[in-house]
Amino acid sequence: MDYKNYLKKQTDEHRAKGFERTFTSVYRYKDTFPFTKINFFDCPEESIYHNTNTTIWCSNDYLNMSHNPDVIDRMIEVIKTVGTGSGGTRNISGSTPYHDQLEEDIANFHNREKALIFSSAYIANQATLSTLCKRIENIKVFSDELNHASLIEGIKNSKAECSIFKHNDLKSLENLLSNCEIDRPKIIVFESLYSMDGTKTNVSDYVKLAKKYNALTYLDEVHAIGLYGSGGRGVAQECGISDQVDIINGTLAKGFGQIGGYITGDQYLINFIKSFASGFIFTTSMMPAIAAAASKSIEIVTTLNKEREKIFLKARYIKKNLAENGIPFIDSESHIIPVLAYDEKKVKKYSKILLEEHNIYIQPIFYPTVPKGSARLRITVTPKHSIDDIDNLISALRMIFGKYTKKSDDSVLRPVLNF
Repeated sequence: MDYKNYLKKQTDEHRAKGFERTFTSVYRYKDTFPFTKINFFDCPEESIYHNTNTTIWCSNDYLNMSHNPDVIDRMIEVIKTVGTGSGGTRNISGSTPYHDQLEEDIANFHNREKALIFSSAYIANQATLSTLCKRIENIKVFSDELNHASLIEGIKNSKAECSIFKHNDLKSLENLLSNCEIDRPKIIVFESLYSMDGTKTNVSDYVKLAKKYNALTYLDEVHAIGLYGSGGRGVAQECGISDQVDIINGTLAKGFGQIGGYITGDQYLINFIKSFASGFIFTTSMMPAIAAAASKSIEIVTTLNKEREKIFLKARYIKKNLAENGIPFIDSESHIIPVLAYDEKKVKKYSKILLEEHNIYIQPIFYPTVPKGSARLRITVTPKHSIDDIDNLISALRMIFGKYTKKSDDSVLRPVLNF
């Protein structure tokens, strides 16, 4: 077999359809964020670095915790004490007091019995679901149609029977549940906040259905942790039922600004995953310094009520301006703002124009991250974005989308936001 041409052909076909992924190299300077320097690899050598005042509008570091000085100091302190690497898996010299403390901090944060940390939230989802659904005999999975790829991969790897329900549609879910034997093991897999559409879930309704039909619940809170609920403890906590969700998945990489993922829940479930999940057992543990920094970040995030308020006020201001300027976007109650371009090639063009002509960086989102024909620019605002930054963003989008309608009457919101 001619492997090179076989694989190259598929890549070329993918590129021709507009689905090729390219990366923009970003210098996330902590002292100037959201302003940064962009590295253009396709420019002549003498101009490889330019756009030194580019504004980042697509960061998942929602609370800017990766730049928090106390978190940075804690990481440096631990690196100087124990070095960089962990030395092995959790079972073979790679478990340190910093890992143990982080798991305790996560469990306490969610008011649950136990937690388990992974190298990423993707791996946590994949390893947990594949293990749980493979080892519970005859289990049936019920999965939201917009679930993240990591959830889908975990379910697929288990080879368990799976039914897909319509996005955030309780009637669709209950119809499927009602057609399944009441005594058959079941698990409902869903997210509290869907990252590409920004839609939010009423977790309480899912828990009620799970109890009615004797099903486990698996909730991905990755994009909610840090922003929603008391102290940023997530949507389940906001609904007052975090102790009733069987397994909660979270990340250390978004609201907490570090790297890594976790699950938390009752001790018997966490012990089961720790005992049987190969994605946990056979991988090197995270750097001790990252674990220590994550613990410090959790401690700080619980206090950031003003920062959370800023994010939601600014997101509301952006949506108001988008709507009044006729710019197509998905309007949800969350902080995530998807601006719709629909066409894959068009969204790449928009992203390129924003970067090269307006010094604004928003990575284009397209298939397979979102369905074909729903390509978008996904905007996320942070506490460090100013009202002037937002006005510049709206002005640039208005020019690109060819909408020159009147500017929003922001007399109510603007004084509140300008802090």
